Amino acid sequence: MSTELEIQFATQTQPLPTQAQLQTWVDVALNQYPQQFSICIRIVDDTESQALNSEYRGKDKPTNVLSFPFEIPECVEVESEILGDLVVCAPVVEKEAAEQNKQLFDHWAHMIIHGTLHLLGFDHIKDDEAEEMEQLERDILAKLQIADPYFIQ
Repeated sequence: MSTELEIQFATQTQPLPTQAQLQTWVDVALNQYPQQFSICIRIVDDTESQALNSEYRGKDKPTNVLSFPFEIPECVEVESEILGDLVVCAPVVEKEAAEQNKQLFDHWAHMIIHGTLHLLGFDHIKDDEAEEMEQLERDILAKLQIADPYFIQ
């Protein structure tokens, strides 16, 4: 089942993933779940990422991806489960890919999958949670023939 995506491009950074690429990455991350999901992905620049990271995480710098899970009030009926919003900073993703010698769109896929898992409630604060989340990311990326993003050469 395909996830319902709203995609907002709020940056001039190029190249950016296509809507089809974003759809594929989210769908692969969510394919083990039978329900219909809805996610908004907003691709931003450094300024917006830094403002949101500062406001919501107390870190005054841009970051690669921010996840904002959504809880639907019980009185609201919807046909799909709204997972929430992902805010991805294109310049940070591009810089990280170059620094880590990764293919740009492989790193984009990782960031979208990473953020989607956060929307599902996965986290990496504790070591055991980090191990579980990172293994899920590896497994999902392997389905896309993308190498282990945590393997350090």
